[in-house]
Amino acid sequence: MNSTVHVIGGGRPLRAVAGATAIPGALLFLAAVVVHPKRDGMHIAEVGQLYSVTHGLEAIGLLLQAIGLFTIAWAGAERLARPRDLTAVYAALLGTIWYFGLIVVDGTRNPVTARYAPDLVHTPADLDSGTAIIVLPALVLFPLGYILLGLLNARHGARWAGLLLAAGAVVYTTGGLAIFGLGPSSPAIEVLEIVGAGPYAIGFVLMTRFWTAPARRVG
Repeated sequence: MNSTVHVIGGGRPLRAVAGATAIPGALLFLAAVVVHPKRDGMHIAEVGQLYSVTHGLEAIGLLLQAIGLFTIAWAGAERLARPRDLTAVYAALLGTIWYFGLIVVDGTRNPVTARYAPDLVHTPADLDSGTAIIVLPALVLFPLGYILLGLLNARHGARWAGLLLAAGAVVYTTGGLAIFGLGPSSPAIEVLEIVGAGPYAIGFVLMTRFWTAPARRVG
């Protein structure tokens, strides 16, 4: 007897949308992190618009990833019917959207601040209440969401995708948190973000390929 194993429902159009948004979004995000300028105020003032451009690319990448996650959740609703599965997907989606906000704030606010107060950029003294509402939750929700999404993928058989997503998101976000303790001039921040963004992007690609694979017959 033949039976069909469905990885993702909704047919070819939804698979195409998920693949066309999530995978390019992950790779664009990784590329932008790799070419990200140094984070201290003096260097941001020197590079000018390049700092904003790299953050614009990161923001577009995150937006595409969010669309991809939403499409995967919609198309895979039958397999993701359990509350803990839906919680994981929506937590990752919320973390991605919130981190999108962080990147937009960073890319628009800090180049301006760097022109008149470069020593203030990326320091606790520059973290007013309006900025903190975006920045601090993003640094918690992003890694937490992808830890939960990583566990979801592992439960459904995509273990490598889950491991890379979770570990990559945690290491990448550690770089963002470290900027307040080590200072924006520390080379450790760039290393942590690149080392984390690489596995994260690969995990995102593997996850998307897993969930958008066409139905296959077994038996």
